[in-house]
Amino acid sequence: MNSADRLLTVLDLFSEAHPNWTAEEMMQTTGFTRPTLYRYLKSLREAGLVTSMPGGAFALGPRVIELDYLMNRADPLIAAGQGALHELSQLHPCSAFLVRWYGRKILCVSAVVTAANPQSSYPRGRPMPLARGAISRAILAHLTKSEQEEIGGANLAEFARAGTGETVEEIRTTLRRTRREGVAIAHGEVTPGVVGIAAPVFDGGVGPAAALCFTAAGKDIDPQKITLLSARVRDLAQAISADLTGAERTRQRA
Repeated sequence: MNSADRLLTVLDLFSEAHPNWTAEEMMQTTGFTRPTLYRYLKSLREAGLVTSMPGGAFALGPRVIELDYLMNRADPLIAAGQGALHELSQLHPCSAFLVRWYGRKILCVSAVVTAANPQSSYPRGRPMPLARGAISRAILAHLTKSEQEEIGGANLAEFARAGTGETVEEIRTTLRRTRREGVAIAHGEVTPGVVGIAAPVFDGGVGPAAALCFTAAGKDIDPQKITLLSARVRDLAQAISADLTGAERTRQRA
């Protein structure tokens, strides 16, 4: 690895399960020598990406929040999808999300909430399950066969619990159906009692870039309305895709 890769390796250590790290823990996990690790920590601290904690531990620094603010202002997905989020939020009390697909992760980047008591286990910034829920299927349905087989094989038990399939081929059969329908629906797979509806978003690249999702309490929504909302989620996701794809083509011609 070069120095940039090693810096990223240090940043990648921080997670929800392990938000604070001591230097000893970092050295044990990464294999870096003490001088090497402290050189990287010095650079990260000066950039504001890492900060020192009491007791000699380290945590992510304030620069992360600054970058988050800048991403919110600059991300074309957020700009293109805000209208869709607001429209969905007015159709029924709900939480409407835009989620990014990157590096084998599904991450909410923007949300509009109109439900009085929103039920969500995955707020903005917390990676969502890869093998459960409507968002997962909406995105995975448009990956390549090899990607589906890789993800399916690595998460068979979780796919089985969600009812997607007990073998890789059964999972791919479910995903093919989702791809034909253009929208995925899930009942209580991620958060108990919650109905999720999601459709993929494309930006002109290879495969899906994101998804648009609607979630609401299942007890408050009947099958007929789920059908109507599913069609609207699919149509709005297609409109966002058209905006992003058009913008990317314009950028490439410039």
